[in-house]
Amino acid sequence: MNFTRWSARLPGTQRRAAARGDRSSVPPARAEYGRPEPGSRRPDTDVGADTPDSGPDSGPDSGPDGGGDATRDGANDGTRDGANGRPAGADGTVLEDLSARDLLGRLPALVALVHGPEHRIEYVNDAYVAAFGPRPVGATAAEAMPELSELSLLPLMDQVLRSGTPRTVKSRKVRNGNSYTVTCIPVHRDADADAATADDANRAPGRNWKKERDRGRDGEKAGGGHRNRRGSGSGGGDGERGVLVYAADVTDHAEAAERLRASERRHRETAVTLQRSLLPQELEQPDDLRIAATYQPGGTDAAVGGDWYDVITLGAGRTALVIGDVMGRGVRAAAVMGQLRTAVRAYARLDLPPHEVLQLLDGLAAEIDASQIATCAYAVHDPNEGRLVYASAGHLPILVSHEDGTVHRAEDPTGPPLGTGGWIHTSGTIELPPGSTAVFYTDGLVERRSEDIDEGVAALERALSGAKGSPQVVCDRLIRSLGVTAEHDDDVAVLVVQHPARTGADAELFHNASLDLLGGIEAAPRARAFATGVLTSWRFPAELRDLGVLAAGELVANSLKHGTPPMRLGLRRTDRRLIIEVTDGDDHLPRRRRADPADESGRGISIVATIATSWGCRRRPEGGKAVWCEFALPQER
Repeated sequence: MNFTRWSARLPGTQRRAAARGDRSSVPPARAEYGRPEPGSRRPDTDVGADTPDSGPDSGPDSGPDGGGDATRDGANDGTRDGANGRPAGADGTVLEDLSARDLLGRLPALVALVHGPEHRIEYVNDAYVAAFGPRPVGATAAEAMPELSELSLLPLMDQVLRSGTPRTVKSRKVRNGNSYTVTCIPVHRDADADAATADDANRAPGRNWKKERDRGRDGEKAGGGHRNRRGSGSGGGDGERGVLVYAADVTDHAEAAERLRASERRHRETAVTLQRSLLPQELEQPDDLRIAATYQPGGTDAAVGGDWYDVITLGAGRTALVIGDVMGRGVRAAAVMGQLRTAVRAYARLDLPPHEVLQLLDGLAAEIDASQIATCAYAVHDPNEGRLVYASAGHLPILVSHEDGTVHRAEDPTGPPLGTGGWIHTSGTIELPPGSTAVFYTDGLVERRSEDIDEGVAALERALSGAKGSPQVVCDRLIRSLGVTAEHDDDVAVLVVQHPARTGADAELFHNASLDLLGGIEAAPRARAFATGVLTSWRFPAELRDLGVLAAGELVANSLKHGTPPMRLGLRRTDRRLIIEVTDGDDHLPRRRRADPADESGRGISIVATIATSWGCRRRPEGGKAVWCEFALPQER
């Protein structure tokens, strides 16, 4: 096998030869693999490499002493042949005297040469044999080189053979566990290289090698072409072309990269686990609303953010709905989010108006971490009013879709994000009648780098107008419609709230009744009589009816003694509870206290707290207060 018959068509080969002034004297095959004619200048190009060109003054005769640069060759360790100053290896071997086969054989990288459309094996170097064992010359790569199939190189080699363009694949693993980066380089047979190889092989004292060479060339010309040793083609066809496979072992680099990726995955999983553990594990389901939520962390290339949502039942049928987003990424953002969510739940239990809750959160956010700000929207739903009372701290607007498909956007008031300070938040309202759906969301759902965020909100409005079904179905549809996938570059949180329109038997489970308390002390017996009649008509068990009448009487008596007009008694029945509420015009909230045996008053709230499932009080936005209690209804089994 004469390896010097092959020439690699690498970019820059002829350019370097021209720069050295020997383009006319050394053909491409000689410049890459063949030995030069006696007296011709030797190229300093490594086999298969495309090293930077140093210009015409970088040849072996350049330099102040005419000796050239001792470190110019990558294969040269800086030693020189003392006889003629040519680069030499560490063992004293003159590199320019080595054949291409010798050079490739010394490379630590794996090298194989195949030719023809069937990729018949022409040569493998020692490193290749050490890695995969010997390979029979003349056999096809598909049969004798299964490692190429493992690396998916055979189709790539076909492309290289057809196009004549080098191709590279990075860090592919084979069965032995090693990873390789492989470059496939197109090569071709060269008749001049054949002749030069014959010159080298036949050159001997007393032998007229030049005439024999010329005679051989004349015979080839007379025959109409040069020999094809393998018989797989002629006249420069596919049989004259091949592929040089150069594989560098990058196992250590691949393992280091995999360890880094594994570390990043562990950090990401930690952040995602923390994020999910801080979100509600199970959403509270109020009597009058149907709610679903979705949280999707960003893709693997995106750090976990601080998106959160929450549903908080406030009592008396009222519900607080929260959505928020901490600016920042990673575990720190998730930790800040957890603190804010806990604070929201604590402030919500005070039953404050939405803008007061945000005012308290604003100061707390600055204390937690002044370098991180957060957006938040807080809304309260009261079934008796059929609307949402909300406040927003820099968050995106709430969207409400009505039964006819029209979508309304909650606009002002919107204040700056939490943590900025110096702003007085205010509350606004948006209608949420039966049959409507409200959507709370974070910017990951609608924000795209190539679009204005208003376009994303408009796209969400269009998707919401046609979204029907349960809250979870609406959630999933909005996620799909906005193109959010597992590889999305930001966290997404969506909270869908439906106020269902009840009809038929379902509607019979929800009733309201109220009585204005006019006059003086005679209002108390009138309120007890009213409560008895209403609870009887609602077919409550006698025990629950009596407890309800007792609680209504105590709340009314407390309001008559400590409150101011206007006063009102309200009764509400849902499918799960009985709610009794008394309102008056006084702002002072009652509190439960332990009455002394000699006290003639002060036991009303204690009695209510003892017999009811829960009780509470709150100030009303329009002034005055509301005191309420709830009784859980027995559930049918």
